[in-house]
Amino acid sequence: MRRRNVIKAAAAVAALAALGPRVQAQAAWPAKDKTVKVIVPWPPGAANDALGRLIAERIRAKFGCTTVVENRAGGAGLLGTRAVIQAEPDGYTLLASAFNTAVMPMVLKAADFNPEVDLEFVGRTAVAPLVCVMSASKSQKTLAEIVAAAKANPAQWNFAISSMGSAGHLATIEFLRRTGAPIPMVPYKGTVPALQDIMGGAVQLLIDPSFALLPAAKDAAKVRAVGITTPRRSVLAPDVPTMTEAGLPGFEFYSWYGIWAPKGTPREIQTSLNTLIQETMRDPEVVKRLTGSLLEPVAESIDDSRRFIRTEIVRGGELLKSVNFERG
Repeated sequence: MRRRNVIKAAAAVAALAALGPRVQAQAAWPAKDKTVKVIVPWPPGAANDALGRLIAERIRAKFGCTTVVENRAGGAGLLGTRAVIQAEPDGYTLLASAFNTAVMPMVLKAADFNPEVDLEFVGRTAVAPLVCVMSASKSQKTLAEIVAAAKANPAQWNFAISSMGSAGHLATIEFLRRTGAPIPMVPYKGTVPALQDIMGGAVQLLIDPSFALLPAAKDAAKVRAVGITTPRRSVLAPDVPTMTEAGLPGFEFYSWYGIWAPKGTPREIQTSLNTLIQETMRDPEVVKRLTGSLLEPVAESIDDSRRFIRTEIVRGGELLKSVNFERG
């Protein structure tokens, strides 16, 4: 009996010894002599870039480690995303991206990954409501007038799409499905060229994040905002009606942003990151800064974030399937 107890004790010690370094390494994350790299799969200057830099700075400030933000653009976000998928799951490589990451495999043939299987979604950071704008070259004032005009003369209307698979693209699909307006979609490589053509009257309609469109809509001689995709009017754009007020009840869409880690990143590290995100997004200064930029901070648990992304993937898939969308 005594020998059996000795064997059991030895086995327990061996197990603890094997587990010890791993637990110790996790508890020490992030080590002060290592660098946490935040990869942004888009060029500098976009909302996900700003949010990625904010989180990197908060990691540095809280833990005293070195952080670096790397803009690895290319392949409509795939290049940087793939780099994170292939990275070591040790908490030292993170992805700061957006809604596109969740639906990318439904949009790009080359995106041979599953965002819910091949990445760990640590949490959302912020959301941005969308706005529908119209070229001021058109005389219509309301969505009802726009839909009526488009049905009467469909050849005179086009919907710009800033990026295939973006929140604005899916919102446009839903808009056309709900209204029955036969308006063709014209793809662009970004919001800037799409907005330029809206201003010039080459295309007539665009739905995209409010922070990108509302500043332009201040010049009503070029662009008019006709609806915002929130349940209530924005305090930053009180004159813009909600899409519900404009005649599309329950029409709510957001572009959203978040942080991902490689698959297999220890849960303890994920939890530390999620706690940091929530602390950051509840900071009054951060709230003031983001809301002033037409972004709404999000502070929620890992599980809540993952439930959210699941609903977004389902909705995105259903909308793309409804128009027989073919991956590029």
